Amino acid sequence: MIVSSMRSMRNGKKQDLTPILFLVFVVCIIMLPRLVEAGAQSTTITILYNNVPGRTDCITDWGFACLVKGKEKTVLFDTGQNGSILLHNMKCMNVDPGSIDVIVLSHIHSDHAGGLAEFLKHRNNVVVYVPAFFPLHFKRAAKTEGATVEEVSNARQLCNDVSTTGEMGFGIREQALIVETSKGMAIITGCAHPGIVNIVKTAQEQHNDNVYMVIGGFHLSSMSSGEIEHIISRLRELGVRKVAPSHCTGAQALDLFRDTWGKNFIEGGVGAIIELPY
Repeated sequence: MIVSSMRSMRNGKKQDLTPILFLVFVVCIIMLPRLVEAGAQSTTITILYNNVPGRTDCITDWGFACLVKGKEKTVLFDTGQNGSILLHNMKCMNVDPGSIDVIVLSHIHSDHAGGLAEFLKHRNNVVVYVPAFFPLHFKRAAKTEGATVEEVSNARQLCNDVSTTGEMGFGIREQALIVETSKGMAIITGCAHPGIVNIVKTAQEQHNDNVYMVIGGFHLSSMSSGEIEHIISRLRELGVRKVAPSHCTGAQALDLFRDTWGKNFIEGGVGAIIELPY
């Protein structure tokens, strides 16, 4: 009788625990995606060179460069025009030149490619992706410093979640960088000489994805307010959710973009750190 009672008690405990175990299971299923998202590594865009001011300990100078960190490879996009200023700003932002795996140059203008030679004196074991249109002497000089130079004509995957549009335009050939996120593409432009709308459309056609953010120079400083408003309207139609324009975008255009996007306008002056979804 005693043994029978003990068995009954054990069976009773098992039956009592069943609803609790089921509840724990359900909670785990609901919470797991959130826990994975919370633990995912973030991707950041750090503006290292810009004529739009930002951090006071960084030097403001005409040109553009930014760092993409958090993907398979750390990418330096453009180098500004003065390598010493680039390296100074990197030091201010605690960016080690030795951590950079890949350099992508948007186009040949010195305010985007001029800082490369000085940078390669500090970190030459990198792959430099340039539009095929770049002059031979530039590519030879980079190779002489020890870099591996890759010419880019068409769209190309650089590593997981990072690619280039390939060179675009008919006068000044330019490539833009595409960083894929869980909420769509982040498109980074140097000067957008082929047209910022055209660059966004091309990226969408290549990836068949939404545009989460567009960052960099939009080349609108010489345009009228009406022309800028038309471009803003086109970008809105293309579904651009956030913008972080700077460099050659122009003060008038910056104001108009800020008014249109409101809280989804991201300040992109030198020293800015822009966090992207995982």
